[in-house]
Amino acid sequence: MQWTDRIRQIKILLVVAAVFIAVASLLVSHFLVKDLSNEERSKMEVWAQALHSLNEADENTDLSLVLSVMEGNNTIPVVVLDKDGHVADYRNIQINAKDASDTIAYVERMGKRMKDADQFIKIQIGDSTDYQLVCYDDSVMLKRLAAWPYVQLGIVLIFVVVAIFALLSSKRAEQNKVWVGLSKETAHQLGTPISSLMAWTEMLKENYPDDELLPEMDKDVKRLERIAERFSKIGSVPEPVDSSMNEVLQHVIEYMNRRTSQKVQIISNIPSEDIVVKMNASLFEWVIENLCKNAVDAMEGEGTITLSMMSDEQQVIIEVKDTGKGIRKKDVKNVFTPGFTTKKRGWGLGLSLAKRIVEEYHKGHIFVKSSEIGKGTTFRIEMPR
Repeated sequence: MQWTDRIRQIKILLVVAAVFIAVASLLVSHFLVKDLSNEERSKMEVWAQALHSLNEADENTDLSLVLSVMEGNNTIPVVVLDKDGHVADYRNIQINAKDASDTIAYVERMGKRMKDADQFIKIQIGDSTDYQLVCYDDSVMLKRLAAWPYVQLGIVLIFVVVAIFALLSSKRAEQNKVWVGLSKETAHQLGTPISSLMAWTEMLKENYPDDELLPEMDKDVKRLERIAERFSKIGSVPEPVDSSMNEVLQHVIEYMNRRTSQKVQIISNIPSEDIVVKMNASLFEWVIENLCKNAVDAMEGEGTITLSMMSDEQQVIIEVKDTGKGIRKKDVKNVFTPGFTTKKRGWGLGLSLAKRIVEEYHKGHIFVKSSEIGKGTTFRIEMPR
């Protein structure tokens, strides 16, 4: 099973576990809150009955039990309103500093809110039509218990996000190790035959100094040497230096003109003003070459590549536009994913390495600016000055 499949399965399991924990937590908390709410309702019924007994008491009534019940409520906020909505008594109401100047009005508003929430008990006073409303609110403990599931859901969500992020980071780190190891090993393996080719080229120059093919062979050997150098730098962080972006793009255009057929036209929109950027010219040249080669493949060897450059005080913008077959919308987000390719041949590493060079080594940004099936694709690179 591939690593990406395992990552996907683990993410699904984490999400399912989070949903299960959330549902279970909400259900348990709901029943606990409901039971505690019913218990507090029963306590308030007893408290209201004690208040009724106090109102009906005479000089012969033993009030010790009644007062004990009323004094025993130290957690549930209570506001007693008369039939006109005025405050007759209140307990366990926390008064804010800004409302302290008019405490009665504040308590009265709280009592009306409790009444509107249908949290009250009506008690008659004597045989008359007079009555009082014992309005009550949830205790602090009940409110905390009701809020706790949402706090727990937040904690579970953070855990899932951190776990998924850690898995993705681990995946990227493992991929990076593979690419770095592959690059270094490739550079190492190329070193010996390149050295031999350089020696053979020098010997041929001495024996056949006038041969017209030797300069081309020398260029190819130097090209191989440059490729090996690029691979060797993938595993380390190259030190950027001031380099001419115009020269980099011009080198790519010259190389592509030599390596492609006359059916491929390369249009250069490079300003005459020399634009200097801090970069590793060898690696950045590789990025542009890779985009141009992909464009040639997308056009199947016939079409137009437009290489443009713009700049301002903050950044340099390079665009590579082709007239190829384009990229499907569902594939645009995957073009920089290692292993993704639409070619019959290829490893799908070119754009992944290009993204690494641009964004990790040069702190720039590379993306698909636009793509339309049958009309072509435009890649855009934004580099800081």
